[in-house]
Amino acid sequence: MTATTPTTTAAARGFARLSVPDLITIGVFTAVYFVLVAVCTFASAIAFAGFGSILLPALCALVSGCVYMLLVARLGKFGGITVMGLVMGLFFLVSGHFLLSFLANIVFAVAADLIAALGKYRSRIGILISYVVFSYGLTGPILPLWFMKDAYVAALEAKGKDAAYIDGVFAQVNTGSFWLAMGAILVCAVIGGWFGQRMMRKHFAKAGIV
Repeated sequence: MTATTPTTTAAARGFARLSVPDLITIGVFTAVYFVLVAVCTFASAIAFAGFGSILLPALCALVSGCVYMLLVARLGKFGGITVMGLVMGLFFLVSGHFLLSFLANIVFAVAADLIAALGKYRSRIGILISYVVFSYGLTGPILPLWFMKDAYVAALEAKGKDAAYIDGVFAQVNTGSFWLAMGAILVCAVIGGWFGQRMMRKHFAKAGIV
């Protein structure tokens, strides 16, 4: 008879198949995350003026840490983070964004899920790093500003936007703003993830996360 160690049990749990209750849990937290992204979209447009879309992923990373950490603590298995990223990517895709929006969300979500899985969803540092990686998924809608400008302009023109509007969209798009956006996501995700872990301490203890 083969002995089962705590380590192998944790590993099996980390890669266990998602059940219907798991999918319901993921759906609830994804819905909450979606609402937070929507709120941040309006808030960033008001607070950051011309930098609104550029700094949106960072703002989302700052306020969504609790949702992400609670999902990990409640689920503790592979697939939850991936599904959340998949749903967000599909939303961006069907709402008229470029395919890159979908790809960025799913690639970073899968990477985040794998990073958390390396620590068997028990390592706070691993989960924090996975949250930072996951947060870069929301760069999908803004990356075309720097890397697909012609296609972005053509898409805006197809929607009937005039030259003044288009010039306003690209007014802050340059190398400096790219690194500002990427750096802001890193800083805000670390802060938001750390705060989320502080708030979820009791749930982490129940889930055996150290």
